[in-house]
Amino acid sequence: MYRSAFADAVCQRFGFYDARGRIQRSGCIKALRELERSGRVVLPAASPRGAKGARSARRLGVPVPDPKEVPERAGEVRDLCLIKVDTLPQMLIWNELMLCEHPQGAGPLVGAQMRYLIGSEHGWLGGLGFSAAAIQLADRDHWIGWDVKTRREQLHRIVGMSRFLIRRSVRCHNLASCVLGMVLRRIDLDFEAQYGYRPWLIESFVETDRFAGTSYQAANWIEIGKTKGRGRQDREHNHAKSVKAIYVYPLQADFRQRLGGVEPVVASALGMAEGLEGEGWAQQEFGGAKLGDRRLSERLVQSARTLATMPGQAFSGVARGDWAAVKGYYRLIDQPDEAQVSVAAILAPHRARTVQRMKAHPTVLCIQDGTDLNYTGRAQCDGLGVMGANQTGARGLGLHLHSTLVVSTEGVPLGVLNAQFTAPVTQSDKDKRPAHEIPIEEKKSFAWIAGLRECVSLCNELPQTRQVCVMDREADFFELFDEQRKSAKVELLVRAKHDRVMSGEAHLFEAVRQSPVQGALQVVVPRQSARPKKSKQKARTATEQRTADVQLRYLQITLPPPAHQKAKAPITLWVVHILEPSAPEETKPLEWFLLTTCAVNSIDDAQACLRWYCLRWRIEDWHRVLKTGCRIEDLAHHSAERLERAIAINLVIAWRIMLMTLLGRACPELPAEVLLSEIEVTVLNAFAKQNRIKSPANLGDAVRLVARLGGYLGRNNDPPPGHQLMWQGYAVLQILCIGFSLRPPDTS
Repeated sequence: MYRSAFADAVCQRFGFYDARGRIQRSGCIKALRELERSGRVVLPAASPRGAKGARSARRLGVPVPDPKEVPERAGEVRDLCLIKVDTLPQMLIWNELMLCEHPQGAGPLVGAQMRYLIGSEHGWLGGLGFSAAAIQLADRDHWIGWDVKTRREQLHRIVGMSRFLIRRSVRCHNLASCVLGMVLRRIDLDFEAQYGYRPWLIESFVETDRFAGTSYQAANWIEIGKTKGRGRQDREHNHAKSVKAIYVYPLQADFRQRLGGVEPVVASALGMAEGLEGEGWAQQEFGGAKLGDRRLSERLVQSARTLATMPGQAFSGVARGDWAAVKGYYRLIDQPDEAQVSVAAILAPHRARTVQRMKAHPTVLCIQDGTDLNYTGRAQCDGLGVMGANQTGARGLGLHLHSTLVVSTEGVPLGVLNAQFTAPVTQSDKDKRPAHEIPIEEKKSFAWIAGLRECVSLCNELPQTRQVCVMDREADFFELFDEQRKSAKVELLVRAKHDRVMSGEAHLFEAVRQSPVQGALQVVVPRQSARPKKSKQKARTATEQRTADVQLRYLQITLPPPAHQKAKAPITLWVVHILEPSAPEETKPLEWFLLTTCAVNSIDDAQACLRWYCLRWRIEDWHRVLKTGCRIEDLAHHSAERLERAIAINLVIAWRIMLMTLLGRACPELPAEVLLSEIEVTVLNAFAKQNRIKSPANLGDAVRLVARLGGYLGRNNDPPPGHQLMWQGYAVLQILCIGFSLRPPDTS
């Protein structure tokens, strides 16, 4: 007896029939295989025809002819229609299209299936294929509000769009979103006619490294999360598939109730200092991290709290002889590379809190930048990349960190939204491709696009918050602006690097300089520390902070595509320009060209863009706290993966140091307990009393007193304390707190 006949007998014996009264053979065979794997049954030998690879999709035999004279817009396509694949000739055409033109081929599709051809008077334009939904998706199941039992009972009510093809030869604006709308209007009725029930939700996946999901967004699909990089057959947790964005489309308004789900709790807006009180901050920013083991999550919170007491010190020294804490920390960091203790998992709770803080602001600045981390002395560390050569030609080892720091329009840091680590590699001598032929995904500059996509993915969570991505000159490339216009949900503010040819022989910079002056203002130029010469960077002398008197210009421009992307449409942007006509002697005049997607129709708009760009230095301050205060380049681990985990914890610690400094300036009237623990406030009061200093009445006073412990003099003309004095003072405060806690009890 073959397995199919055995499965039919089981179905008849136990009444396994679908909604139309047909035997559920395929589902029964799958269940029997599971029982066989668990050793509970022994099945008959598999049919030779069912052997793996013995059966392939039937082919048409010849290529499907390209459509002719397809219009540029979907509304002009003649006789556009969807044809449900019911006959063998239609199946042969569908298979041929998918096998030749879809990256995943024709299948096989699994479960309940439905196929369509996209027809027209011009020829076949593409096709769609639907099949069973993914068995388990953490973000989808959380969004629906499913438990395991309900998911198993209701999963068949979700249908997966497994194939969606618009042919390469078709260039027709809005065709994809138009076709999606057409199929969504009939898929439930077609399913009912064929399978006896209607689906309530459709799901699909988008490879965000290759596509932006614009057609899904235009057709009102909802992006709800990301996959984990596992396929249906990934029983070994290899995560060999690419991570994709999950899109869904409800076919019923009450789909969640029908599916037995629970409406997810929407996180409320969070004040800048809310939830950061005293020692509770670590629980708020790291608590609940999904690391595969509850004990590891608890250890993360404890380790972060301990490390933050003395930034930059080795954990063994900070732990003060607590051997269990030391072992727990290194057990956390030294998990196998394939473990769930990843940078994303460590930062996930902090990222969620950052989004909550963003909700409390009408506009936030998502500042992106990169920095190199030098680990040349860590020859035993696996996975490091090759850094730029120095003057002698020697190459170092290290990692590149590209991150997004979110700040308010007043400059207060709200949190770390994204952190991308890469190990740079040198281009192979065999790779002779010119730069314009290398896909953007293979270039270092793709990190800017990935950061922008991260911000776009938050738009549904932040409907009342405007995000402006602020970037320096390295981000001035056409592909970034082209990416932004695909959704136009997040604004860009980028300092221009390239003096492009605009029209004829006119160049961008000179054209802007020749435009009329719109106003005059003063710009504070922050101080710069000295920098030695590097492989691709000039040496820089130290400069003090100064105020520059500048002329202001702004105008709208059209950014042409580069020569190798002539098929793309030009992009309309605004330019905000400032020029210092008379700079001090031996000082380079200040001149900025800022490219932005924000509409600039007045001097106020232009000044807002300038204020926002001036806050870009916040991320450089944060990098300085990371390197000098937290000393992340002194970390020593045996793999890049483990280095990244340790750095991820320090990213949040450095953010908190910055927050303490800047919140004391922006909101000095807050109580000191907003950021300091009870024992820290008590010690500060005792220190003030002993030194005949006014006791701190609020957060501003407390911050200045902490800085005083780090060497801040606090004279009348001194500027507010900076981050370095804060981390030095905070370390001294912790030592004082230890001594205070060890004092003998008062017996009087």
